[in-house]
Amino acid sequence: MALCAITCGADTWTGIALFAKTKQKWFTQVLELTDETPSHDTFARVFSLIKPEQFNVCFSRWANDLSTTQDRKIIAIDGKCLRSSLDRAAKKSAIYMVSAYEVEGQLVLGQQKVDEKSNEITAIPKLLNNIDISGSVITLDAMGCQKDIAQQIVDKEADYFLSLKGNQGNLHEFVKLFFESENTSPVTGHTSYDAEHGRYETRKVRATDDIDWLKKVHPEWAKLTSIIAVTSEREVREKISEETRYFISSLAVDDVKYLGHVARSHWAIENNLHWVLDNSFNEDHQRMRIGYSDANMAVMRHITLNMLKLDKTNKAGIKNKRLLAGWDEDYLLRIITGHIRNTKDSD
Repeated sequence: MALCAITCGADTWTGIALFAKTKQKWFTQVLELTDETPSHDTFARVFSLIKPEQFNVCFSRWANDLSTTQDRKIIAIDGKCLRSSLDRAAKKSAIYMVSAYEVEGQLVLGQQKVDEKSNEITAIPKLLNNIDISGSVITLDAMGCQKDIAQQIVDKEADYFLSLKGNQGNLHEFVKLFFESENTSPVTGHTSYDAEHGRYETRKVRATDDIDWLKKVHPEWAKLTSIIAVTSEREVREKISEETRYFISSLAVDDVKYLGHVARSHWAIENNLHWVLDNSFNEDHQRMRIGYSDANMAVMRHITLNMLKLDKTNKAGIKNKRLLAGWDEDYLLRIITGHIRNTKDSD
């Protein structure tokens, strides 16, 4: 009932309970419901008691079965703060969820709540343990650029593509100096162009696997194979800006264009997941805070988003798909079950 309600736009316990009550006749047909629908207190209590760890494992198993991507998967991992989960009265901090997002399939593969008084570094290994990443490329921002995480990715038979900043001692500085020096060994490159909405962007990707010198200084990085520099020059309203980002990877450099694609793909988790959750699900303003309910409802939104993304029969955006599901019971069943069922003819 909660899943159907959330799919149709309900964002509060009261909204979920009202949806269930309004659709009681329909639920009687599709769920063989024999009793009254639950109150908002019952919905809140149930979701406050479900253990998120077990729920996350179940979700990841389900999501992995949904993926139909034939090529090598690119899985972006990043965190998001659920701002309105902050409860000062109960001295409860806002929760932070780290999610794994399959870029090509546009599916959430898993999520992990960051423990209080901790950060993404402790949550990422737990998330990686819950999802099948074998044969995939894992992208992480600088927070996730950690030796142990790289080792875990390699141990699970996947490749890593990690953003570099100043949190790894002199590693970032060494890579930056290499690409800035005029006396470095030859690097391979690829340049691409993009223009949309009055913005012009040129992206130049440079990469090399001639890094024995770096591996001698940093032998602790598992399967360190290449270093990459991506320079983006943007022109917006005659104003030009330039930025260069640096990466380390276990990937070879035989296809620099692909490396550029991997670098850019990481932003999909921000644009196609976090932005959608805020704008189509109003996630930043959700105030379901009792017990484990905040983390569990984040999982419920991920389930709903995956199902709506999988529906290719309607080209509307996520917000309009939610509206349509609320208006059309056949469409709602198609979203929930993957096919249309005639409830009038059901047993």
